[in-house]
Amino acid sequence: MQQKQQTSPKNTRPEPNRRFSIAPMMDWTDRHYRFFARLITRRALLYTEMVTTGAVLHGDHARFLGYSPEEQPLALQLGGSNAAELAQCAALAETAGFAEVNLNVGCPSDRVQNNLIGACLMAHPELVADGVKAMRDACAIPVTVKHRIGINGRDSYAQLCDFVGQVHQAGCTTFAVHARIAILEGLSPKENRDIPPLKYEVVHQLKRDFPQLEILLNGGLTDLDAMQQHVQQLDGVMVGREAYHNPYFMADVDRRFYADETPVLSRLEVMAQMRPYIARHIEQGGVMHHVTRHMLGLFQGLPGARHFRRQLSTAIHQTDQPLALYDQLLQDMEQRLQGRDCERQPA
Repeated sequence: MQQKQQTSPKNTRPEPNRRFSIAPMMDWTDRHYRFFARLITRRALLYTEMVTTGAVLHGDHARFLGYSPEEQPLALQLGGSNAAELAQCAALAETAGFAEVNLNVGCPSDRVQNNLIGACLMAHPELVADGVKAMRDACAIPVTVKHRIGINGRDSYAQLCDFVGQVHQAGCTTFAVHARIAILEGLSPKENRDIPPLKYEVVHQLKRDFPQLEILLNGGLTDLDAMQQHVQQLDGVMVGREAYHNPYFMADVDRRFYADETPVLSRLEVMAQMRPYIARHIEQGGVMHHVTRHMLGLFQGLPGARHFRRQLSTAIHQTDQPLALYDQLLQDMEQRLQGRDCERQPA
């Protein structure tokens, strides 16, 4: 569907274009991955990992709210249920320059359930609504919600509509919907990403019943053609694991979803442009693996992909000159891909 450039009454900046976004993923979508992803797609909306309100309010702001300017447009995802704390965090997010603040109502882990965070909040739509209203009152940037289509014991379509309706009444107009229920007892977070069946038709029905809302589809998306079919009826797609494990498939996102014909970087160019970022990270006391662990899928499907992964996941820990290893690996990949016309194209 056509993406609308909306503005908040208090905010003169246009809302981020959510036609294609990369889902928040714990331990994966940190600032290093986001910098890397931004070299492949200029337009996709990026999300942080989920950060709890307690971490934001009582932890290291540079760690939890820090990012590189190149990552924009960038949204902060919060985990929490206390309206006052969510409001404080939303104000901090706006001050830090985030383009959006998103509330996590989808994480099924036991650890967050015990603190009324994540998917268990689907059983408490009034609590989510209170949090959304408080955040909207505290900041001028968009406040959005990411949630499941249900949880065990509350998985009917009528209950989903009740949840969305109550949260919408609090002022939320954008919902990123993971098209699975979450089973809160008996399944691990990993199993909850695979075992409950995907029900894309439920998300499409939600859009038909709430046409005034911006509805984004999340869950199991891997094929750009299929995603483009979905956005003919929905407002956008949010992609998780495929964007992490096969990142260069996003090289065609800007053209397909944003009609942006700007030439994309090749895989080798992405690797070369990551080099100064890695060097700065090391100079600041970091470890190269903190960055390169996110790059293992860059050459997926091409000659040398296994060699690339092995060097960055194993050999990197056996050298005291990681940048020299990286430079040699770039040369190796240039030689392995020499003459391949498809190198610049998504895998």
